[in-house]
Amino acid sequence: MSDRLYPENEAALVAALRETAEPLQIMGGGTRPIGNIAPAKILSTSRLQGITLYEPGAMTLVAKSGTTIEEIETVLTAEKQRLAFEPMDHRAILRTSGQPTLGGVIAANVSGPRRIQVGAARDFALGLTFVDGTGQVLSNGGRVMKNVTGYDLVKLMSGSWGTLGVLTEVALKVLPIAETQATLNVHVATWADAVACMSAALGTPFDVSGAATVQAEDGGFDSLIRVEGFETSVQYRVTELTKSLAKFGAVDVVHDPWAEVKDLSAWAGLDTVWRISLRPTDSLKLIALMQELNQERGFHCQLDWGGGLIWLGLEAVQIADAQAGLALHHALQALVAQLGGHATLLTSDLLQDQELRHFQPLGPAIERVSQTLREKFDPRGILNPGRMS
Repeated sequence: MSDRLYPENEAALVAALRETAEPLQIMGGGTRPIGNIAPAKILSTSRLQGITLYEPGAMTLVAKSGTTIEEIETVLTAEKQRLAFEPMDHRAILRTSGQPTLGGVIAANVSGPRRIQVGAARDFALGLTFVDGTGQVLSNGGRVMKNVTGYDLVKLMSGSWGTLGVLTEVALKVLPIAETQATLNVHVATWADAVACMSAALGTPFDVSGAATVQAEDGGFDSLIRVEGFETSVQYRVTELTKSLAKFGAVDVVHDPWAEVKDLSAWAGLDTVWRISLRPTDSLKLIALMQELNQERGFHCQLDWGGGLIWLGLEAVQIADAQAGLALHHALQALVAQLGGHATLLTSDLLQDQELRHFQPLGPAIERVSQTLREKFDPRGILNPGRMS
């Protein structure tokens, strides 16, 4: 018997889920193997493909879950529209192949730099259809407006990582491509200056659509501030932002750097990468902990969302050994829990055989809610078992 299932349509997916009694690893394009992935038969949605509805005038697109993001973006670009939430492509840092799919993006709630302006992936999902762990088809929002469970299934499924059901179709709101964009690079001396600079930019009335900071080659930091819109408006906002941000450091207009910022393409060779979400003002506490614990070996860091999203990375030579790496992981998650955030270990060759929680451990109350939901939608526990533990 094959160790992979490739349902050709929703009916075949329903039959597969009803007939199986063994654990399943739910996979779209296979580009995001994040979490504790238990050995299991793979159920792939890669054959559930195709855009089933696209109305540019209504800025609405409906596609099957296995449809690639590349196909969707090609169709949207032809109509001068886009996925406004700017989904990240994880292939560089995770060293994976395949093609990111719509189902994978929504299941992981993958959102890029523009999130600070327009919202996350889940905010653009108008509706969806999925099959739960019992083989029942459920729909919510979009064209069907059927919500038999009483839950907001769109929000529930976004970020559930395939542990509650297998997506088959998603309806999305899309937005026009901006006429033009410009990015200011403010070269600052410290992480504190970087956070202050990004906060200042986001506090202006100039509708900033990107605020990230990357490490510069000279030991300083480049804070990147993006504005988009009509050309005359962008020119005006660039001028005004240059005036207001000059107190933090030298300001230049740079070529569009956001693909590299979004996909962390320069981090392709790193051994270990964490993704951490915190209040922007708390990002400096996390950086300080990292500096204290790994000061001799150094580390890579990038801030996005004005400091609310922190990427931390280590080369193999920057980790003393597996025990040191494990202690660092636990220290990061402990501080993040104290600060009310979330820390996820995306990848690590050194720590892959260790007993650890890749996703931030939940508090007792939230864990009980999560367990109740899993029992409701997947009572047999067959969908991505243990992935988010």
